[in-house]
Amino acid sequence: MKTVFAVGVGPGSPKYVTEQVKEIIQNCDIVIGYKYTLKTIEHLLSEKEVHEITMQSQEEVYQKIKNNSEGKVLVIPFTGDVNFLESEVVDRLIEIFRDVQIVPGVSSVQLAASKAKIPLDKAKVITMHVSTSIEEKKLELQKALIDGFSVVLVPRPWPNAPEKHFMPSEVAKYLKKNGFDTSKLRISVFEYLSTENESCFEGCVEDLEGKEFSDLTVMVFKQTELESYVNLKN
Repeated sequence: MKTVFAVGVGPGSPKYVTEQVKEIIQNCDIVIGYKYTLKTIEHLLSEKEVHEITMQSQEEVYQKIKNNSEGKVLVIPFTGDVNFLESEVVDRLIEIFRDVQIVPGVSSVQLAASKAKIPLDKAKVITMHVSTSIEEKKLELQKALIDGFSVVLVPRPWPNAPEKHFMPSEVAKYLKKNGFDTSKLRISVFEYLSTENESCFEGCVEDLEGKEFSDLTVMVFKQTELESYVNLKN
C-alpha cells in the first residue's frame, strides 16, 4: 500500500464527517468498512473500490488488499471517532499494514454528553463495547457512581451470547443487584444519534429494566451539578 488511513466519520449523519476526512476519502483508491459506516459516507464513494466487511470477514479482506494493492491509497472508516471504541481493530490494522495514519472524528459519546449537558471533564467515560471481559469495567462504573461522577457509558450488545450481553436493561439489573437505589439514579439513553431515527429515553435507571435498545446506544448517568464561574470561591 502507498498509504493507509483509519478515519472517524462521525456518529451517523454525513453532516458530522469532517472536511479533512472528506478530502482523504475523495483522494483514496480503496475503502473498506462496515455496512453502517459505509452508509454514512456513501455520497463520497463514487468510483472507489469499496469492500463491505463484517467482524467475521474483515481479516480476510485486509490481507487480500494488502497483498494485491501496491501503490494504492486505502481508507478504513469507522463510525464515530476512530480513537474510541475501535482500538482492537486499529491495533490489528497496525499489525497488518504497519504505518497507519489515524484521523479523528466526532464520537457519539461527545454528542450524547452535549445533549445531556454533561461536561466530559466532570464525567467518567466507560465503554463496555469490547470483546474481552468487562468485569473490571463494571466495577469502574460502580466506583464512578459512588464517587458522584456523571458517567457516559457505551453498553455492549451481544444478543447471541446472553452472558456477554450488557445493554441498558442488564446495566439496571446489575446496579440494583449491587446495592444501588436505581429509582433515584437519573439516566438518558440515546439511540441513533445525529440520524433521522435519533431518540432519547429520559428517566431513572430502574425504568430501564426489561426495555430493549438498539446496538447504537449511549447511556448518560446524570450526577453533575451546575458549577459556573460566578459561584467559584477565590
